[in-house]
Amino acid sequence: MTVNMTKGQAISLEKSDGGTLTAVRMGLGWQAAKRRGLFGSRTREIDLDASAVLFAGKEPQDVVFFQHLVSNDGSIRHTGDNLVGGVGQGGDDEAILVDLARVPVHIDQIVFTVNSFTGQTFQEVQNAFCRIVDETNGQELARYTLDGGGDYTAQIMAKVHRVGSGWKMTALGNPANGRTFQDLLPAIITHL
Repeated sequence: MTVNMTKGQAISLEKSDGGTLTAVRMGLGWQAAKRRGLFGSRTREIDLDASAVLFAGKEPQDVVFFQHLVSNDGSIRHTGDNLVGGVGQGGDDEAILVDLARVPVHIDQIVFTVNSFTGQTFQEVQNAFCRIVDETNGQELARYTLDGGGDYTAQIMAKVHRVGSGWKMTALGNPANGRTFQDLLPAIITHL
């Protein structure tokens, strides 16, 4: 059963039988918003990029994004860059796979971001979401709808963080500005 998350809501990443999740997928989907013009409605291609920044405390240790598809330790993998969105027709346009059991013990938080590499704002995006899926069985655990319409180029979507021997996900959904994850680091730090 999927939990539709609201901003700031946290959920425990456990299986329905009480076991601990071992592998999750953070999926990102979006479509370009139709714009009305002199010659009818049209869309522009939107290049959103999903990234995962790995933290030990408040110090970034590694990042997974379209130019670095696998974390240095191999526990996190980006499935590849999608330059236009909407390809999945409601499915994931970009995805980041996390092998929670392999994440090094010093990594205590993984922050997921989305940014418009081409600098277009979220006013030009519709039907954007991120979701967590149990990668072992394909069950969607949580979905967070990214509110569009803002005059910003990025969002700090969610974080997965250690709690005891398990993990929790917190939906953040905070707007930010930046074309890359590096531009977002000052804003990310405030959510650790």
